[in-house]
Amino acid sequence: MPQLNPSPWFFIMIASWLTFSMIIQPKLLSFVTMNPPSSKPPVTPTTTPWTWPWT
Repeated sequence: MPQLNPSPWFFIMIASWLTFSMIIQPKLLSFVTMNPPSSKPPVTPTTTPWTWPWT
């Protein structure tokens, strides 16, 4: 069963994770978000209950 032999894909998996962790991830994390989170408390809308005609 070839899937039990880790030699063909294990190096590829480790190399791709190292590439992502060392090169791509710091570049993505350096971007500033365009919409920073607000410090205002969330406002819950006031709603009125629905009046059913048959009650």
